[in-house]
Amino acid sequence: MQSNTKLLILASCLIIISGISLLWFGLKPTPRLVSSPASTPPVVEVPIDATASWVVGVLGERFLVTEVVDGDTVKLETGQTVRLIGIDTPETKDPRKPVQCFGKEASSETKNLLEGERVILQKDVSEIDSYKRLLRYVFLPLDDGQLLFINDYLVREGFARVLTYPPDVKYNEQLREAERQAKEEKRGLWGRC
Repeated sequence: MQSNTKLLILASCLIIISGISLLWFGLKPTPRLVSSPASTPPVVEVPIDATASWVVGVLGERFLVTEVVDGDTVKLETGQTVRLIGIDTPETKDPRKPVQCFGKEASSETKNLLEGERVILQKDVSEIDSYKRLLRYVFLPLDDGQLLFINDYLVREGFARVLTYPPDVKYNEQLREAERQAKEEKRGLWGRC
């Protein structure tokens, strides 16, 4: 009986110590390794900070961007076209509309960033839009191991506006915050158009 009491006291102490350590160190999300094809290293999924376009890693698929159609649309090595989710850049290619204010700059920035680069594409809810384009968030791996969240970057620097269509709203709040900052600082199209 006495050994059972000692065991119960020991177990209680371990539970209390575990609880205190969780409170002391916090319940921070830990990165989760996700297996990738053998040709690519594993990708780490972590929460994205709403105050910056830079992240450490995300879950997604890697592809080569072979062509930039305009500021928010790219083509892949597979021949598929990707429409960046949650954003809208001024038009440059729509035959029904003239080239819009800051359209050439947005298209040029996306081309400089993505053409010929391997990117990580992340799906939200929808697979494709009504034009059969893949709907994706785009992340560009950088030399320092971080990723540039392109959708966020284009909004934050004033090359794009936020345009969300539910159910694809995973990063809606982050993109809205980026747009608010761009407007306040009159970046890109907010200062010119």
